[in-house]
Amino acid sequence: MAENQLTDLAAPGIALLGLGVLILSRRRRPTRVTALPVLAAPPVDRGTAIHAAKRLNRAAGTLAASVLADSAVEHYRGSFHNKAMFAPLVTSALSLAVSVHGVADKRPAAHWFRDTVYVVAGLTGLIGTAFHIYNVGKKPGGMSWQNLFYSAPIGAPAALLLSGGVGFLAERVRDNKPGTDPLIAGLPAGRVVAAATGAGLLGTVAEAGLLHFRGAYHDPFMFAPVTIPPVAAGLLTNAAYGPACSNRRLTRWWLRLTALLGFAGTGFHAYGVARNMGGWRNWRQNVLNGPPLPAPPSFTGLALAGLAALGLLEDNPDG
Repeated sequence: MAENQLTDLAAPGIALLGLGVLILSRRRRPTRVTALPVLAAPPVDRGTAIHAAKRLNRAAGTLAASVLADSAVEHYRGSFHNKAMFAPLVTSALSLAVSVHGVADKRPAAHWFRDTVYVVAGLTGLIGTAFHIYNVGKKPGGMSWQNLFYSAPIGAPAALLLSGGVGFLAERVRDNKPGTDPLIAGLPAGRVVAAATGAGLLGTVAEAGLLHFRGAYHDPFMFAPVTIPPVAAGLLTNAAYGPACSNRRLTRWWLRLTALLGFAGTGFHAYGVARNMGGWRNWRQNVLNGPPLPAPPSFTGLALAGLAALGLLEDNPDG
């Protein structure tokens, strides 16, 4: 009798114990959360800014060489009657020298002397443009076509302004912390350089268009500097203000064509000198009176700056 009572009391206890074990065995075990790997942003190449800056130094040097040769010829023709006519020769020679130094410099920092020379060159070009405008305006007839055609060329000193400006931008690109996106005044450097180069191309086109209009476009090739560079300026403007990560293959090839135009233009101008009486045998007179040989490479210098801008935009597509 007692054994039956113990069995009756133990049976419910065993049943409850089994039920508890079953419940505990079916509890959801905590799921181990495996963290997904975080994809880090690709590091910025430490040499990107330096490489782009060196390309801009090269562009500034090309522009400076063009100004040096052009101003030497034109101001020699003017007999240097104003001592200020020596200024563009000195500043363009200095700009050329510091540009060569910049191309060889691998340090990721702006150089104070290059900065100073580029600023002085830019100011000299700006003052020279004002002098040339004054020169044209003071003649009888003022700003007439005759005076614009045969007086001091208004756009010539602007090439020195562009040389100083491109060089100054080169130093701003170089003066960025290594491994970061190059910025100029807080803006993506590639976009700033592209916008400035596009504006410079349009100014150079205006000067070439005026002088070729004086020549009545007697040769169909005279239309090239007023048709090819404006397209390059438009493509650069689109690169400056357009969406990031765009395919800019056409822009790159068009800038290369513009750079080639600068060299071809010098060849055509040399042919123009040869067509004058006496040809190159009478070079002392014909070089002074013929089409300016050093002027077309300005397009080459600006095209090189545009290519440097595209390189910055491709290396830093988020800018």
